[in-house]
Amino acid sequence: MSAQPPIFATLGCRLNAYETEAMKELAEANGVENAVVVNTCAVTAEAVRKARQEIRKLRRENPEAKIIVTGCAAQTEPETFATMAEVDLVIGNSEKMQPETWQAMGPNFIGDTERVQVNDIMSVTETAGHLIDGFGRHRAYVQVQNGCDHRCTFCIIPYGRGNSRSVPAGVVVDQIKRLVDKGFNEVVLTGVDLTSWGADLPASPRLGDLVMRILKLVPDLSRLRISSIDSIEADEMLMQAIATESRLMPHLHLSLQHGDDLILKRMARRHLRDDAIRFCEEARKLRPEMTFGADIIAGFPTETEAQFENSLKLVTECDLTWLHVFPYSKREGTPAAKIPRQVNGKVIRERAARLRAMGDAQVQKHLQAQVGREHLILIENPHMGRTEQFTEVSFDAPQEEGAILKATITGIKDTQLTA
Repeated sequence: MSAQPPIFATLGCRLNAYETEAMKELAEANGVENAVVVNTCAVTAEAVRKARQEIRKLRRENPEAKIIVTGCAAQTEPETFATMAEVDLVIGNSEKMQPETWQAMGPNFIGDTERVQVNDIMSVTETAGHLIDGFGRHRAYVQVQNGCDHRCTFCIIPYGRGNSRSVPAGVVVDQIKRLVDKGFNEVVLTGVDLTSWGADLPASPRLGDLVMRILKLVPDLSRLRISSIDSIEADEMLMQAIATESRLMPHLHLSLQHGDDLILKRMARRHLRDDAIRFCEEARKLRPEMTFGADIIAGFPTETEAQFENSLKLVTECDLTWLHVFPYSKREGTPAAKIPRQVNGKVIRERAARLRAMGDAQVQKHLQAQVGREHLILIENPHMGRTEQFTEVSFDAPQEEGAILKATITGIKDTQLTA
C-alpha cells in the first residue's frame, strides 16, 4: 500500500485528547505511516466495550494499516487488546508519550517490535516532557498534572494513570507564554487530579500558587480556566484567586460524585455533602457570577432511593448548572465491584435519567438568568462563542474567530444563549 499518514481515534477525557495531539506530533516527527492509533478510556466497563467496538470498525475501514492501541484501557488490561486479532501493538500510557516509542516504529515499523509494551505505571515518577503548543484553535489546553494518589472505590483510573506527578511551574509558565505569543486568548489547566498539583515538587506548592504565578508572569493572557477539581482540596491561594483575579474564569467543574454521606464514605471520598455545599457557598460569595459543573454517579452499590434523593437535593443546594451524570458501571478490579448489594441496572438508568432531567432544568434556569446581561465572549467559530461561565452563545452575524467580544445576551435558543 502507498504511504499514508497515521489516523488517530480518541476515546474518553480531555486529557486523552491532549495526549493524542502530542502523539500526532511524535508520529509525524518519526515518519510513522500506515497506522491507526486508538487512545482508549477505562473509566467504565462500557468505555472498554466501546474501545473494542471502535477497533473492529477501524480495522474494517483500514484493512492494511497497523492498529496500535494505547490509553488507560490498554494500560489497565493490555491482554484484552493483545488477544484481539485486529490489534498489532499495545502500548501503555507512559510509553505513548516517549519519543523512543515512536522512533522504534519509524516509517516501516512492527517487524521485531515487542507486541505489548506496557510497563508498571506506578513506577513512573515524572510527567512526560513532551508539551504541545496549541490544542484547539482559540482555546489551548495545558497539562500540568497526571495520575492520582487517591483510591476511590469505584475508580480504575489510578491504575491507568499512576500516582500523581506535577509539571514544574516554570515549565507551565513558559508554555503558556508561547501560547499567548501564538495568539491564544484562553488557556485551560488540565490534569487527572488537578488540586493535587505541586505535592511532589520542592516546597510543595499548591494549585492556587500556580494560578497566581501564571496570572502574574503572563500579563497578556486574557483568560485562564481550571478544569475539574476536588473541592475539598481547594487551597487558600486558589480561593484568593477566585475572589480577586478577573482573568480567572468563574466556572469550576467539581468532582462531587454523590450527595449522601454514607455513600460518599463507601466511595472512599474525602468530603461530605456539607463540605460540598459550604465550598459552593464560599466560592459564590467570593465571586457571585460563579457557575459550577459536577460529576455525579447514579446507582452506586447499596444506594437506596432516599440516598439517591440526597444527590438530587445536592444539585439545588449547591446550585449546580452543568451536570456530568454517570450511571454506575461495575468495574472489575475496583473495591466497589465486590460490594454485594449492587443496584439493579434498570433502577440505575432511571435514576440517571432523573438526574439528567434536573440538570437540564438547571441549565435552563442559568440561561434565563443571563438574558439582558453583558458578557465577554470568546468566539470559537463565526457563529458561536462562550461566556466566562463556559455557556454557548450563538450569533446570526459572523464574528471574528478567536476574538473576545463584549455583547448583550438577547435570548435563548435550546441550550444556547443568543447575542
